[in-house]
Formats: sequence, C-alpha cells, structure tokens
Amino acid sequence: MAQKWAVLAALLCLPIDLVEAHNRVSVEAGHEAVLSCPNISKVSLLLVTWKKNCSSCCLLSYRSDHNETRKLNCSERITWKYSPVSDPALRIYPVNLGDEGNYTCDTANSEGNFHFFFSLTVIVPPTVTLTHDKSRVAVCQASAGKPAADISWIPASNHSSEEEFHHPNGTVTRVSYFNWANSSFPSVTCLVTHPAMNQTLLMDLTRTSHILPYILIGAAAGVAAVTGVTSCLIFRCRGESFDDPEICYNPVADYVQVQGHALYC
Repeated sequence: MAQKWAVLAALLCLPIDLVEAHNRVSVEAGHEAVLSCPNISKVSLLLVTWKKNCSSCCLLSYRSDHNETRKLNCSERITWKYSPVSDPALRIYPVNLGDEGNYTCDTANSEGNFHFFFSLTVIVPPTVTLTHDKSRVAVCQASAGKPAADISWIPASNHSSEEEFHHPNGTVTRVSYFNWANSSFPSVTCLVTHPAMNQTLLMDLTRTSHILPYILIGAAAGVAAVTGVTSCLIFRCRGESFDDPEICYNPVADYVQVQGHALYC
C-alpha cells in the first residue's frame, strides 16, 4: 500500500503536458506576421521555444533562469515581437513565401509543459491587367497570385473561357477571355476577387473597335511615305529642259533615259 502511494505521488509530481489546438494565421506577403503564444498560467515561464517544423529550420528560445536567448538558423526578419519575459510572441517581418509552414511554441513552467501549434499561410495579391487582341477578344489576367484569383465578367457571357498557369513558387496566373465579336455591348467589365484585394477594370468596346482601322490607316500612310522617300533616294532625276529628253540617274543601272517632261525628286 505504501508503495502504491509512493508511485502515485511520483506521477502527480511529473510535469503535465497540455496540447492546444492548431491556430491558422494568414498574412499578405510583405506584411508582418505575429504568432502569439499565450501564457495560460499565472506562474512565471521557465522556458519558451519557437520552431518551424522542418529540418534545419529556425529555432528561437528563451530561458528565464539564465536570462538567456538563443537563435538558430533564423534570419534577421524573425525575432520576438515583444520581450519574451512578458509576451513570447513571434514576429516575422516582412513575410515572404518561404516563411509559410507550421510552427510550434513550447512553454514550460512549474505547472507543466504547454504546446501551441500554428499554421502560417502567406497570400500574394496578383497583378491585374485588361487588354484585347485583334480578334476582338478581351483578356483579363491576374498574374502570380496566391491563391489563384477569381475572374468574372459583366455582362456575363457564354463566350468566355479561362485557363491558369502554376508557377514553381506556388503562385498561380489565371487568364480569362471574353469574345465580343458578335455582341453589341458598349463596354465590358472584368471583376477580380482575391483574399488580398478586389479590383474592377472597365474596357470601352466602342473605342476599342475603332482603334484597329486607325492603326491600319496610319500604317498605310507610313508605308507610302517611306516608299516615296526611298524612291527619291534611289532615283535622283535631273532634267536637261522641258523640251529635251530627261535623264534619270539610277545608281543601280547607271542611267535611264525617259522621254517627256522633267521630273524632280
């Protein structure tokens, strides 16, 4: 009987491990991430340790009895938010995609050990553009977002299509196409929805439809001008008189005689 009481007393004196549920934290890339490790006991902490759950990852710890802080494999962006004595929160600034993952905060005091688990997700806002091609197709593109952005059109159309491209760093580019060739819409609006932002882009289809003819007319005029200048550079003409045959000098074929009035280039 005495032996049983001794064993029970020894078990009661062992530290108690308390495991807390996961905490999920989402932070936009370039911003500050704070992972809070609450001190649920009124007893002073003896030890606090932060670590990212992977091999050779960052480990940050504080030991109160020696007033000692240790840092292993941690960049300058990872540090204590406040003093670990008063609030052992972890601060990461600025956050990048490489910081995404699972973190554990272990605390110990005279009452036992406490474990807190965190899942850090880094979100990246996409770069949004709205353009069109010669086939009268509007192209709305949300580039390098994480997660992928959602794209919709106003007015809605059955002639829209979508594709996406996954990049090695975990970001996604999504592209949506809107064909207005057989429609009479005066404008079209692209709506991009993402956890980090919402953006609306408008395209005036009445102006867009006239851009191509203007470009073609301008291009034709440009070609004519260049052709005329080139001809004058190649064929330097000099007329002897209005009554005499004109001699046009061609640097390629020596010269050519042309009957008629004099031409001046």
